[in-house]
Amino acid sequence: MAKLYFYYASMNAGKSTTLLQADFNYRERGMATMLFTAAVDDRFATGTITSRIGLSAPATMFDAATDIAAAVTERHRRGHLACVLVDEAQFLTADQVRQLAGIADGLGVPVLAYGLRTDFRGQLFEGSARLLAVADALIEIKSVCACGRKATMNLRVDREGRAVAEGRQTEIGGNDRYVALCRRHFTEALE
Repeated sequence: MAKLYFYYASMNAGKSTTLLQADFNYRERGMATMLFTAAVDDRFATGTITSRIGLSAPATMFDAATDIAAAVTERHRRGHLACVLVDEAQFLTADQVRQLAGIADGLGVPVLAYGLRTDFRGQLFEGSARLLAVADALIEIKSVCACGRKATMNLRVDREGRAVAEGRQTEIGGNDRYVALCRRHFTEALE
């Protein structure tokens, strides 16, 4: 029975690297996969999942209007898909998460979704909230705060490295804009 998996973590935990390794494992065994990434993520090449350690793979871009179920069903019809992998899953809509569950349940294709749990204010993203509610398996990928404790929060910083507490939920950036921290240091930085 295929399942919907949600791999979540703070920034810089290796979510994209882990996704690309899973994709490689399937493809190395001659199995077909389909990769998705958020169109809004323009940090690297568009239509590409790229990890900070230099791994990358082409992917189908999605935005709020994308019918992921239709794209997967069409691709699956042309040749059996062994797995669907979604990067930046926090940017999924609740309906797209429903579609992913339908892919696992109806098509029998496992779906591995990777993303942030919370934003820079400690609030759930729509896609993450829905995945936390309906995924068959929740897997935390660990990252480390500068103090050595587990990093669970994403602190947004300005150009001078000062904590940012207000703004749009989505602002694309990497190490220049976000720091993964434990809850204690996240809270202290915002106070």
